[in-house]
This record gives sequence, C-alpha cells and structure tokens, in this order.
Amino acid sequence: MNKIKCSHILVEKQSQALEALERIKNGEKFGKVAKEISLDPGSAKKDGNLGYFSKGMMVKPFEKVAFALQVGEISEPVKTEFGYHIIKRMG
Repeated sequence: MNKIKCSHILVEKQSQALEALERIKNGEKFGKVAKEISLDPGSAKKDGNLGYFSKGMMVKPFEKVAFALQVGEISEPVKTEFGYHIIKRMG
C-alpha cells in the first residue's frame, strides 16, 4: 500500500487558512504556524505532523489533495467537514 507523510494546519475559516498560507509564503516555518493556530490538537503540537497514512484513512477531499502534492509542496486551502486545511507533503 502506498503511504505518504503529511503535515497540516486546520482552521475554521477560509480567511484564516489563507492568512496561514501567506505567513508560510513569507518565510515562517510551517510547523511554527501549525503550533500557533491549528485546531487539530494531536498534530498541532508536533508541527502539524500527521505521520504516514494510506488511501482510505483520511476524508476524501483531504486525501485527494494530499496524494496529488509533490514532496515539500504546500496546498491551497482544502475544505472538509472539519474546516479548512493547509497540507504539506513531507514524504
């Protein structure tokens, strides 16, 4: 089974997701932003790290974007039932 490793930042609103993305594009570390604002308590304290997962383990919109990213690439905001995610493919 093909597994990938990602980190994410989860926020409530699209505007917050765009703001987070802007901070990262301006040079802030993804993990620092995740620790500060991510609503996912499990991954936030680990710089947003979700570890390795395979297809079928994440909600569809998240999975679709995560598997399409190149390693090191960061997504635009992705809307799921949990809120808005910024996803970074780690491996």
